[in-house]
Amino acid sequence: MPRSILLPIIAALALGLAHLEPVASIGLSALPLAILMGMIWGHFDHPVLSFADNRFTLFCQQRLLRTGIVLFGFSLSLEQILAVGWQALLLDAVTIVCIFSVGTWIGIRFFKLHRDVAILTSVGSAICGAAAVLATESVLKPKQQHVTVAVATVVLFGTLAMFSYPLIYQFAGMSESAFGIYIGSTVHEVAQAVAAGGSISGEALQTAVVVKLIRVMMLAPFILLLSSRLNRTADEKAEGGTIIIPWFVFGFIAATAVNSLTAIPEPALQLIKLCSQFSLALAMAALGLQTRWATIKQAGAKPLLLALILFLILIVGGYFLNLLLIRL
Repeated sequence: MPRSILLPIIAALALGLAHLEPVASIGLSALPLAILMGMIWGHFDHPVLSFADNRFTLFCQQRLLRTGIVLFGFSLSLEQILAVGWQALLLDAVTIVCIFSVGTWIGIRFFKLHRDVAILTSVGSAICGAAAVLATESVLKPKQQHVTVAVATVVLFGTLAMFSYPLIYQFAGMSESAFGIYIGSTVHEVAQAVAAGGSISGEALQTAVVVKLIRVMMLAPFILLLSSRLNRTADEKAEGGTIIIPWFVFGFIAATAVNSLTAIPEPALQLIKLCSQFSLALAMAALGLQTRWATIKQAGAKPLLLALILFLILIVGGYFLNLLLIRL
């Protein structure tokens, strides 16, 4: 089956399944579902791809991914930040900086992982899971197997983290609102924040989603800073280094600004959200089709150990950081 037909089918099925109550209740959004479905299909189907198939797959992984991220900006607004206070903004920023810094240092210095694997795994844990990994891919230009390994680790431990929150809440000693902030500042994916917050209460759900979306919003400045840092490193090694500017990040920021300053009709917002989700699901399906268990196995246990360490830091360290910064 041509990729131009197969990938949209997988993306549409993922979107449909994500709205079913049994699937939504366990926090599986369309993006992880698209990856999983793509992986399953790819393991049983090994066709010789035509030029058109390769070109369409690359288009989904690059152009449609960036389009989906830009459109996702319309889901965020400055009002959401003001609703939870500056403490939540600071909490998200500290979480991202700590997880990324610790993850890259441990991954490169201690586990001796390839730089790209350490960065991508850390970004996925620090910001917003698989979507953050693929957004960072546009700056790093890593090997496909590095992206695959990073996505696999954040999906695995993000799912494990989500199921841990209802148990933690029984011993946390936090109010529902404060625990929602804890969820939003430490869980990997937006859908997982929805599932974990909803398992506590409506108030926890609301604060969890807002704080998580603020974390997602920080993907834009993070990509710019990372690109700037990589450019400086490249220029130190060789003169005339090419400056990589992730233009889609400016589109993401502009979309957020428009949504903050203009009253967009609800039907239009829903259509934009659907287009964003479909574009991102296509990118994830394309990634899944190229993912093989042999590739993940070949990477060894070290990426999984790194993701496990970051998972524990988010759960345990994030708890004490929340106690320190949030007084609710």
